[in-house]
Formats: sequence, structure tokens, C-alpha cells
Amino acid sequence: MLRDDNANGGGRRAPRNVLGEPLDICSFKPMTGFYRDGCCNTGREDIGNHTVCVVMTSAFLEFSKSRGNDLSTPQPKFGFPGLKPGDRWCLCAARWQEAFEASQAPRVVLRATHEAALGYCSLADLKRLAVDLA
Repeated sequence: MLRDDNANGGGRRAPRNVLGEPLDICSFKPMTGFYRDGCCNTGREDIGNHTVCVVMTSAFLEFSKSRGNDLSTPQPKFGFPGLKPGDRWCLCAARWQEAFEASQAPRVVLRATHEAALGYCSLADLKRLAVDLA
């Protein structure tokens, strides 16, 4: 469900993760999410679908940079601290899928990954790289 969709005539349903549970926080440090609320929430204005909570790796940061999206260099004018291995971040679902197909995808925090990611990624693939399955 999108962040700004209404359910039951005006109330909003809490965002859900890919497991159908309430969406967990991805990271406050660094502050992540399209809305910079710490969660991988999404809405109509989130064209990139920043819904997959990942744990950054050196390999993925290099992969992303090679694809024209340098996530490791700070961009202070945009309030972007630059990411390092171990940081959690709400990644675009299509980028995660691209990295998965290239065997470069970072690990996934399923409980903090928004259900909208399933429009781009299969649950089975996300589970293969999950850090939070018991």
C-alpha cells in the first residue's frame, strides 16, 4: 500500500512489509527512506520505489557506482552523508533486482522492506539474501 492511499474511507492502514507485517524501521543513522523517516515508506512521489531495506557492502557500493549511482560519496547540499559497508539504506527496488541478477545485491532486512518492493522483486529472491529470517 502506498503511503498516501486511503483505506476505509479516510483512515490509513499502517505500512506493511514483504511478510505482511507492520513495516519496521530500516535506519535512523544514517537517516534513510524516501521521506527521510527511517523507514522504507513509499508513495506516489517516490518514482524510484525506495522500498528495499539493505545492509550495504563494498561490492554493492562499487556496483552501484559503476551503474552511475555513487552512494559512497557524501553530497552535503542534499543532506546525503555517503554510505559505507554495514550501513542500512532504503534502496530502489529495481536497483536491488538489477544487482541481484548481477550477483552483486546486498543483504535484505525483510521486516523493514516495504511490500511495494514485490512489484519489482520476488519474495523468494529477497528471502535468499535476508538477514532477518530465523
